[in-house]
Amino acid sequence: MDKYVIEGGKPLKGEVVISGAKNAAVAIVAATILCDEPCVLENVPEISDISICLKILREMGATVQIKGKNTVFFDTSGIINPVVPYDLARSMRASSYFLGTLLGRFHEAYVPMPGGCDLGDRPIDQHLKAFKSLGASDDMHAGIVHVQCEELYGGQVYFDFITVGATINAIFAGVKAKGLTVIENAAKEPHIVDLANFLNSMGADIRGAGTDVIKIRGVSRLKGITYAIIPDQIEAGTYMVMAAATKGDVLVKNVIPKHLESITAKLRKIGVTVEEFDESVRVCVKPDAQFIKTSVKTMPHPGFPTDMQPQLSTLLTLADGTSIVTDDIFENRFRYVAELRRMGADISVDGKVAIIQGVGKLTGAPVRATDLRAGAAMVIAGLAAEGETVIDDIFHIERGYENIDSKVRALGGNMIRKYFPDINAQAITG
Repeated sequence: MDKYVIEGGKPLKGEVVISGAKNAAVAIVAATILCDEPCVLENVPEISDISICLKILREMGATVQIKGKNTVFFDTSGIINPVVPYDLARSMRASSYFLGTLLGRFHEAYVPMPGGCDLGDRPIDQHLKAFKSLGASDDMHAGIVHVQCEELYGGQVYFDFITVGATINAIFAGVKAKGLTVIENAAKEPHIVDLANFLNSMGADIRGAGTDVIKIRGVSRLKGITYAIIPDQIEAGTYMVMAAATKGDVLVKNVIPKHLESITAKLRKIGVTVEEFDESVRVCVKPDAQFIKTSVKTMPHPGFPTDMQPQLSTLLTLADGTSIVTDDIFENRFRYVAELRRMGADISVDGKVAIIQGVGKLTGAPVRATDLRAGAAMVIAGLAAEGETVIDDIFHIERGYENIDSKVRALGGNMIRKYFPDINAQAITG
């Protein structure tokens, strides 16, 4: 099996170019099902979640062609049956988006319950509530969700809590529904705005994306276009924290600084210098600088994102004093803490609150990525630590970070992907 091997203690310096946004890309790729003509997506990240999305489309009958680096051609006219392959859907959370796009096009969808990172119970009841508001019914059998309707009609959708996934699925269902759909208590993340911009460029009529009320007037057709996906704010934030934790000097390019405001604000509070430019940010820390303790609470956008919590918490293990981190969005967000303790971190967890007592240094150790963002935190810890860190279960990391090892090496970090024989498998076969 492959693992990442990191020799820490070197400040990262140089420039890194951020890839297309994972969370936007998985939604927009699924949205190509609604397009009545071929379309082309640019700035598509080369990550495993996208590879799975492309496999799902191909297995359903779509034509998907890689046209160049990060550019993909889609023609979904060959899809006949609205059925998502079971094994592929089970490996990623965003497979739930095919419920909305297949329902919008075929008025029916069969999609296995989604997989992805184990961050606790993440039901799809709000997704189904949205579909029901537009005239669909649902049932489940053998782990497969079945939604159907004679016709989709615009309606009022109110979410009991802010949910990104259900907001996206409500948009999908409303795009071709007859009449006006109003989504209240909608999520406001940048990738929802990007999805709306993509659909509007094809001829949809979506207004209010980025606010808590989205209004959609259904249309009958969507034309083919070429569209570039926005940069990934979480990947950008991860490299910003990497630069800070290693006390480096890194220019993070191809970003939208406004999307990074909550991350930038926390880094500055911790004592990190962040300079903003039109499409880049520079992060630098002096070698003798001391990080400052702080409190962090994750919130829906525009608050501090839960997807950046493990990375920032890792930085806070190096701060002077006690920091308190609260994350009540996902119940299993602190599973990575046990791995950081292996490296010398002093963290205690009480429910959805982590109390971090800063330590002078981290020490390299064998650790594992418990989920995507926890894996990013392990990379940050390994780069900041003294000695060697070996990270297992790196498939989690590769779900959301394109060429992370080569990007780190380009910044002067010592990080390689290395094959390790599976000793247990050898023992069994032997």
